[in-house]
Amino acid sequence: MEQRLRLVQGTPTTRVEKRAATRRPLAVPGQIVWKDARGTTRMASVVTRDVSDSGVSVECLQGPAIPLYRIVYFQVDRSARTRTDLPAALRGSNVLSAVFRVGACSQATGTPSEYALRLLVEPQHLAAEAAPATLSA
Repeated sequence: MEQRLRLVQGTPTTRVEKRAATRRPLAVPGQIVWKDARGTTRMASVVTRDVSDSGVSVECLQGPAIPLYRIVYFQVDRSARTRTDLPAALRGSNVLSAVFRVGACSQATGTPSEYALRLLVEPQHLAAEAAPATLSA
């Protein structure tokens, strides 16, 4: 018996972007600081992989594992805060954030090597729309 494969070409699908802000690749050192379940302050050294106005993806260099949905403080190293390609929210001393994605665990350390943080800051486009309304009242 002879079997034949027939390739069907479909229409090209375009990926719909669901992000509120565009991500830009950027590698700058930083730290994540949080309190664990016992109230002990913990810190992890990280390097950013990409940033946007509302989030940041980081690679963890050293430190304990951070639980999913933990509220943390993220800060970029002082020497990198003056970079013009850094979002305004990350130029301050620290920004309140939430861990919303935890990457795969490293085989060497057994802890996650990648985290995605949602910056808990007011989006710029909403702040710009709300400002004129409050000024006129």
